[in-house]
Amino acid sequence: MNKNRSGLVLALFIFAGFLLWSVSIRQSLLFILGIGLGLVLAGMRFGFTTGWRNLIENRDPSGVYAQILLLGIAAAISLPLLAAFPTELNAALGPPSISLLVGALVFGAAMQIADGCGSGTLYKAGLGIPLNMAILPMFALGSFLGSVHLGWWLELGKLQPVSLLSSAGLSGALILTFVGLAIFAGISWWWSKGAKVARPAFNKTLLIGAVLLAVLAVTNLVVAGQPWGIVYGFGLWTAKVAQAANLFDPSVNTFWSQATHAQALQQSVFLDLTTITNLGILAGALLIFSGKKSDSQSKLTAKQWLVGILAGFLLGYSSRLAFGCNVGAMVSGISTGSLHGWIWVVLAFLGSLAGVRIRKHYGY
Repeated sequence: MNKNRSGLVLALFIFAGFLLWSVSIRQSLLFILGIGLGLVLAGMRFGFTTGWRNLIENRDPSGVYAQILLLGIAAAISLPLLAAFPTELNAALGPPSISLLVGALVFGAAMQIADGCGSGTLYKAGLGIPLNMAILPMFALGSFLGSVHLGWWLELGKLQPVSLLSSAGLSGALILTFVGLAIFAGISWWWSKGAKVARPAFNKTLLIGAVLLAVLAVTNLVVAGQPWGIVYGFGLWTAKVAQAANLFDPSVNTFWSQATHAQALQQSVFLDLTTITNLGILAGALLIFSGKKSDSQSKLTAKQWLVGILAGFLLGYSSRLAFGCNVGAMVSGISTGSLHGWIWVVLAFLGSLAGVRIRKHYGY
């Protein structure tokens, strides 16, 4: 182990100890879980965005198959846990709404242009990739502004959140979830049949990553009492800065005046569940990066930088409207039985079809 990595490991150990001593054992455990998530995402280059783009451009389904495996394992464990502990554990439920439709569609396009979703932006920033490092603060700003405007968007039309677990029971929720995943797998297989170059349908590294991420995501549910999320932490960071600078009054805002969010603004950021796992993901990616050169990235033009940063802002804004990104809406939504997760996937994939074209147009 090189000196840089040894020093970083020591710093992370000290920070985990600080959380254990000064905050809570849960926050310390969540930070360690976040490190594990970052190590898997960065070490195995498990990209939700890349998996979709490879299917669209190259008709390579291996990344999507790995994501389906992740969803299947997480759902098979999470749904029974939620049924057994309905008061202790919460599902990632979001309301079907105009904001969900618009947000998911825009997010799908923006993540292809920015080459990263919520988790992808985090771990690639941790790997020292310049564009993603610049996108991260814009993602946070967009997430905050999306939360500020969310009340207006919801007034355009919404339904109550739909839980498959509540509507169909445990058996019904499991059946519906696995039928849905089988349909997605079938569509991916059909799409890949037109590939000009034959490729292996399965990638061993990605499949191992899927299993590990599923286990870590379920563990996060058990420890935190809520599913793995990314976006909320980004918005909270910016909201705290805006409030401290007297640029924002949360008491008159529909979203931030709600009791849970108002409390998050008043208390230490180290008490926020999503923030701690986000910091862990960054730390895990830094462990992979330390002592190495940054992933190669061709020199970008001024226009490419501008388009990429704008896409990063839209990532944050749209993810708040859509009640999550690939993690919060897709992985956590589908694995805990939320209808909005399925709606998100369909709209986000349609957005990705456009996003891939836009990305190619600007020469990324």
